[in-house]
Amino acid sequence: MRGPLVVIGDTLLDRDVEGVVNRLCPDSPVPVLDETAHADRPGGAGLAAVFAAAQGAEVALVTALADDAGGARLSSLLTAAGVQVYGLPLAGTTPEKIRLRARGRVLLRHDRGGTAAEPGPPAEAVLRLIARASAVLVSDYGRGVARQPALRAALAATRAPVVWDPHPRGPAAVPGVQLATPNESEARELAKVPPGGSRLAVAAKGAQGLRDRWRAGAVAVTLGGDGALLCHAGATPLVVSAPANAEGDTCGAGDRFASAASLALARGALVSEAVQEAVAEASAYVAGGGVAAALPPPVRTPPAVLVGGGGDRIGAAAAGAVVAEVRAAGGTVVATGGCFDLLHAGHVATLQAARQLGDCLVVCLNSDASVTGLKGPDRPVTSQGDRSRLLAALSCVDAVVVFDESTPHAALSWLRPDVWVKGGDYATGAGDEPTLPEAEVLRRWGGHTVVVPYLDGRSTSGMIAAARGERGATAPAGTRETGPARPTAEGAR
Repeated sequence: MRGPLVVIGDTLLDRDVEGVVNRLCPDSPVPVLDETAHADRPGGAGLAAVFAAAQGAEVALVTALADDAGGARLSSLLTAAGVQVYGLPLAGTTPEKIRLRARGRVLLRHDRGGTAAEPGPPAEAVLRLIARASAVLVSDYGRGVARQPALRAALAATRAPVVWDPHPRGPAAVPGVQLATPNESEARELAKVPPGGSRLAVAAKGAQGLRDRWRAGAVAVTLGGDGALLCHAGATPLVVSAPANAEGDTCGAGDRFASAASLALARGALVSEAVQEAVAEASAYVAGGGVAAALPPPVRTPPAVLVGGGGDRIGAAAAGAVVAEVRAAGGTVVATGGCFDLLHAGHVATLQAARQLGDCLVVCLNSDASVTGLKGPDRPVTSQGDRSRLLAALSCVDAVVVFDESTPHAALSWLRPDVWVKGGDYATGAGDEPTLPEAEVLRRWGGHTVVVPYLDGRSTSGMIAAARGERGATAPAGTRETGPARPTAEGAR
């Protein structure tokens, strides 16, 4: 693959709630589900992207993320799965699908999120991403991303093979896509096939109708456990049977089919070869236990990221509300990050300087587990709860979010700040602009990174050593902690 697989579409937050049913509700004849476990995962286009990343491919996802806790969770789950997130602004709330399950069967699905809002426009980096893709998968779930004019123009101009997985509420495919992958009901509804005739005849009419209407190279109608019908060159369709008619949870099978076909085309396969590979992958997916068994472990168990609680300014909900308000007013969102273990004057100077660069300041704070991974088993000295409250009490800080990873990339992909601030002296005097670890992430939405001066001689490590009475240790006014300035995961030291 010469470039990444780019997935474009609507991402939902899916949650499976597992439980047991041993009784009926006393005030209504319905089963009572006693929850025993739950798991969050990306749904929609996000699930297709995770499937592709699990195959070892470089995957970039262009999707809309809301400024709420659901959007924060999605960014965390996607980043943990190895997906590069290119977020578009989304007003409103994150769409959620909650499945209540007992003994492997779905009792009820509860949807949240309301009417879809139009996503904001993509940054130039997104358009360049599409231009250099090895293949593009449009995973449309009818919530507006596939309708975005700038994205459609970029899709029409790309030379990469485009696979379009449509939705009845979504727009028509961009003319000239190499492969469209509707299921039976979608093909029938989109092509307006009248009732009557055999199953294969109806699928063939739908496929041919969509191929003509969309000027698509090929249309593959998925037939569940019976495989797929491919309408491409010539009048006779190709029926690709499934290796085995497996029964099980089919949730996500269509996404698995579309992602497998896209990866095959990215590697140079013929359309017929790509469809055969996709049928085999989707069949094995269902036979292997479906989505619960297919996702990588980091995605099945949601990380403790962007946690909330502890005050009005702390958590994803608080940060999202601040960011949404500032963006609605046309203001500038500024963010910074670090461990901030033993808050000192150097930290405060960095935070004050950062706040002056915009209209709000969000601090991305390393969790206790993250600090321990970076600094060793004896850190942090101060818990994340106390560190959050101390930061939130500063007048220059508008919100604090806690992240569990070693870098703030997931939090940044969700917040999409206009400016990311690092504290310290990164200038070398060599005339070259220093490269900051977060710069590449910021470029995805047109943000930029800056460095602000710090107060020399302030060091958390030095304070800890001095408190312990270690030889050669200095109080906060002593020498710098890190010697020559360099990028660190902690940011402000």
